[in-house]
Amino acid sequence: MRKKAAMEMSVGTIVTIVLLMTVLILGLVLIRSIFTPSVDNIKGIDQAIKAQIQKLFAEDATKKIVVYPETKLVKITKGTDDSGFGFAIRNLEDEPKSFSYEISAVQTSCPNSLTLNAADNLIDLGKQENDITIPSGSIMDDEKFVRFKIPATTPACDVRYSIQVYEGSKSNPYISPVDVDLRNQAS
Repeated sequence: MRKKAAMEMSVGTIVTIVLLMTVLILGLVLIRSIFTPSVDNIKGIDQAIKAQIQKLFAEDATKKIVVYPETKLVKITKGTDDSGFGFAIRNLEDEPKSFSYEISAVQTSCPNSLTLNAADNLIDLGKQENDITIPSGSIMDDEKFVRFKIPATTPACDVRYSIQVYEGSKSNPYISPVDVDLRNQAS
């Protein structure tokens, strides 16, 4: 009788272990299937932005800068991050040049609750860069992507950002400032 009880307990333990291993493997497969497409989507979005920027430059050979989205309006929901806009610079000069850029908030729709300084702090990455060398008649190799991080506590305001591109030092503007609007929406 004791041998039979011991055998049943051993079989039950083995069945339990097999079931737990099966659940663990299925869980890992599920997690992988969730995260792999999101990484692929991010890469696809990056390629789509690059393709659109190339298309915008192809449409007009005299453009010194293009911004994507073309509407120059970026809609971001409060409490999210890793969204923004892309842009690229073209060197129309006859020799290679070094460029720099700086992005700053110039206007908010609710200045009493969101100051320009606070709006500047919403830019998470890509606020400025120096020494971008672009060959004569070429577009910059890597398009720039400006990313925002909008805390949930940020007031729902529109913000106008200005992209100022300089040739060489920051005392020599290459183009007049280009504006991009951020619509900070409630979730």
